[in-house]
Amino acid sequence: MANVTSLKEQVVERFKRLFDDEPTIVVRAPGRVNLIGEHTDYNDGFVLPMAIDRGVWVALQPREDGKVFVYSADFEDGGEFSLNKLEKGTADSWLEYIKGVAAALHDEGKSLTGWEGVVTGNVPIGSGLSSSAALQIAITQAFAAASDFTWEGTPMAKLVQRVENQWMGVQTGIMDQMISANGSAGNALLIDCRSLETTAVPLPERTAVVVLDTMVRRGLVDSKYNERREQCEAAAAVMGVEMLRDVDLYTFLQKQHLLEPLARQRARHVISENERTLLAAIAMQREDSVGLGALMNASHASLRDDFAVSCDELDIFVEIAQRQAGCFGARMTGAGFGGCAVALISAENITQFTTTVTAEYQAATGKKPNVYVCFPTNGAERVM
Repeated sequence: MANVTSLKEQVVERFKRLFDDEPTIVVRAPGRVNLIGEHTDYNDGFVLPMAIDRGVWVALQPREDGKVFVYSADFEDGGEFSLNKLEKGTADSWLEYIKGVAAALHDEGKSLTGWEGVVTGNVPIGSGLSSSAALQIAITQAFAAASDFTWEGTPMAKLVQRVENQWMGVQTGIMDQMISANGSAGNALLIDCRSLETTAVPLPERTAVVVLDTMVRRGLVDSKYNERREQCEAAAAVMGVEMLRDVDLYTFLQKQHLLEPLARQRARHVISENERTLLAAIAMQREDSVGLGALMNASHASLRDDFAVSCDELDIFVEIAQRQAGCFGARMTGAGFGGCAVALISAENITQFTTTVTAEYQAATGKKPNVYVCFPTNGAERVM
């Protein structure tokens, strides 16, 4: 795994080779892992993610012709577009994310300067660690630096969410963008997805967060993500509220008979997950690793059984992790249908845990997983 310093060095070196010049600006934005609070963000609920030490880096320099040229070192592919002609392309390529950010900034009245740059990163694409949000938040930093406008985390997070919803056609919530923009080193971030208020919550001492990548990839555009969102909206309407965030568990139990069985399951997950997320933040503030782990385990069961967004590989990996010595809890993380799980473990068990779960998962599935210990980092920033 490339460390942060080497990623910066790599993107700068690639820029110099490609453009025969030094970049004048380098920016970064992190991926994220969500400790708990899944499929609650687009229901105006609560989430508890942390920005991780994996992210997207951009090295660039402004240009005067109103064009943006970007080279992806990861895809070995480049593309360009004019800031005077921002139209959605026919293919949902990585360049569309960048063009969409430019269009959204233009719509907000920002006077944009063109630039040329190189993008690289180490957030696995399609893994549930929010590579697309990291890319887009990094690109807002790139435009802000090149065009000399003030960059603010929460407004940029809201802008990037609009890009996902309107330009890319994926009805994501606000969590991924908020944590990539506003992450805090050493902390997870409790986010109220209605008010966008955030509270930094430290990880319990002597614990570690381990990401378990199943190597099963999914694309949100092609998954049933949008379908789940529609089901939640329909359940909220039946219960007479704007969002499922407005229903507590007691009220749900009183009114659940009004819902069809499938809608009842979807609503039960969201409503109980909001409660688990708030309890998890309290557990972390009390350094209650056992309590936090139990909530993570319950979250996975709810996502698997009521929200039906897990898959065989995720269930296998979570079960393997949960039975290891030193594991407080584990759950799938991200939208589901593949991607990653996350485990909270005792720091002294890192080596044994990572070695054992890797071997057992590969034996059970025939897939060689990626397993990495992650540390909470700051959100997006200009580093040069």
